[in-house]
Amino acid sequence: MTHTAPSHPRRLARNAARRVPLWCAIALLLVIEVYPLLWLLLDSFKTQAEFLSEPFWALPDSLHFQNYVDAFTTGQMGSYILNSAIAVVPALVLTIVLGVATGFGLQVMVFKGRSTLLLLFLAGILVPGQMTLLPLFTIYYQTHLTGTLWPLIITYTAGGLPLTVFFMATYFRAVPREVFEASTLDGASILRTYWSVGFPLVRNAVFTIGLVQFFFLWNDLLVALTFTNSSQLQTIQVGLLNFTGNYGQIAYGPLFAAICVSVFGTLAIYLFLNKRIMEGLTAGAVK
Repeated sequence: MTHTAPSHPRRLARNAARRVPLWCAIALLLVIEVYPLLWLLLDSFKTQAEFLSEPFWALPDSLHFQNYVDAFTTGQMGSYILNSAIAVVPALVLTIVLGVATGFGLQVMVFKGRSTLLLLFLAGILVPGQMTLLPLFTIYYQTHLTGTLWPLIITYTAGGLPLTVFFMATYFRAVPREVFEASTLDGASILRTYWSVGFPLVRNAVFTIGLVQFFFLWNDLLVALTFTNSSQLQTIQVGLLNFTGNYGQIAYGPLFAAICVSVFGTLAIYLFLNKRIMEGLTAGAVK
């Protein structure tokens, strides 16, 4: 007894029916992700009267671009963005330079006590940042660093090193030891081996951890709120707390416009660099 294969249209219909739950799940996730961003963008064009008298789901009557102007003039968004850049960029550079070199040294170089040093760096991940704020504030006050952005730079660098060292040690562990041994046999010094052999092999990983750390530092509120004691030093996240009008009334339009500048700016960076992030995340597995 022979069985005939189902017809081609029937197979297509069956495959499509199997994919319906997947499509529904993707559509649901898309709505969950896109709707808040769309709602945020539309609210950034509303007037103060529309926020107070209309339902929150109501569309704006017109595109009120004055909110973005007020965000940068009255709200001083430009100053907040500049302060964030001054605090984050040096801390990010120090974290990457020191973290990659430390990961290379702890994983590739052989010396007594390197396992203990790696455990000490990993212990830094387990310490909650909230526990260190009061001791750090006391130290910065006694060393006369308060009133500057140095407390943010130092705290961001120290806080980002444990995770960076852990990731980079993991990526260097995936590189075959024979590569470094061959460079040593060719007469390369340890610095030449690091710069010409080790660093290029983990370049995508460095790029990925740098971008992850950038998002962590750029979106920080707790540390910046603790160590910035004047409006001239406030970063973008702290500055968003100050969008208030007369008698403490919140200026919703400029506030949403400022949030859009922050959110969509970082989102654009991520989308532009998404391919490099994926390459870095899978680099260790490929090796």
